[in-house]
Amino acid sequence: MVKLVEIFADGACSGNPGPGGYGAILRYGERVKEISGCELKTTNNRMELRAVIEALKLIKRPSRIRVSTDSTYLVKGMSEWVPQWIRKNWIGSSKKPVLNRELWETLIELSRPHVVEWQWIRGHAGHKENERCDQLARAAILKCLEEAAKGNRD
Repeated sequence: MVKLVEIFADGACSGNPGPGGYGAILRYGERVKEISGCELKTTNNRMELRAVIEALKLIKRPSRIRVSTDSTYLVKGMSEWVPQWIRKNWIGSSKKPVLNRELWETLIELSRPHVVEWQWIRGHAGHKENERCDQLARAAILKCLEEAAKGNRD
């Protein structure tokens, strides 16, 4: 039986749009890996998607995966909305093109070899891994801003 890979993910943004960061924790048995990253001009939703995309890139074999996130956008997107968007050629319920299509398509492609369960968890409610992902995402924002400021001085 294939062991479960758990992914906990969160995105954050300082302003929306603005500098953003993501954080994710991957857990497979006793092994745990934390990842994070940032972009200077982005949105919170993009960072929520990027957190899971970057985590999935690290999983090399078909696996059973549980993604836990406080993003209803991500959970509903992958479990409810994507099939409709694809059927309607990426036009959303507002009759406009779906935002972040390229990230959704990447997420779909990376999910394809796996069996993925999408689980919503309440954010900022004391969930240990979710709180840690939020810390990683916020630290990534600060790192991005520091690097940008350093680049402006050169």
